[in-house]
Amino acid sequence: MPPPELPPDDVLTGLLLAGDETAFAQVVDAWSPGMRRLARVYVSTEDSAAEVVQEAWLAVVRGIGTFAGRSSLRTWVYRIVANTARRRGGREARTVPASSLGPAGEVGDGGGPTVDPARFLGPGHELSGHWRRPPVPWPGPEEALLAAEVRAEVAAALAELPARQRVVVTLRDVHGYDAAEVCSILEVSAANQRVLLHRARASVRLRLERYFDRAAVGAGEEVRP
Repeated sequence: MPPPELPPDDVLTGLLLAGDETAFAQVVDAWSPGMRRLARVYVSTEDSAAEVVQEAWLAVVRGIGTFAGRSSLRTWVYRIVANTARRRGGREARTVPASSLGPAGEVGDGGGPTVDPARFLGPGHELSGHWRRPPVPWPGPEEALLAAEVRAEVAAALAELPARQRVVVTLRDVHGYDAAEVCSILEVSAANQRVLLHRARASVRLRLERYFDRAAVGAGEEVRP
């Protein structure tokens, strides 16, 4: 049975302010799994992520009266999670320093081209900048992307990303937040969000391309140079 639908933000905020235990239990059940996954981007263990979520909920209870409705309630809660996890991650020396994860400024990680320039036609060619050979299409979700080994490749690719890229792509592509919400949660500029997301997706895609190339070799198929 699907969980009960949460009431609108204004109603839910009022219930939480009034100390409604049923409403609080519902929102904890609905949002905690995603909060834990977000926290895990910054901290070193699942236990640490669970502690971050507990600390975040305490902060929500203490601070619900300050929620001004400038974002959705869930975005506000996720911002608390991100800030809490970032502080703990800094203490664990698991992620980059907290100062580099703060509001706008230079992107500061993962610089350089996101795709090997050698894969494009060079200057002087009439199609300069186009693919020398287009990327091989990936199998559809039913064929491969649900396979355990592919999920493991994606997880490994995410784990290798710089922290800022990892959290942006997690929020966008795992949790389904839109760009404006991610900017609000992480307090980054729209331009930074776009660059971080592009670099993260490019890195994940490159790892998956290599995975599918290895699979093609194993199956005796031709692989692009």
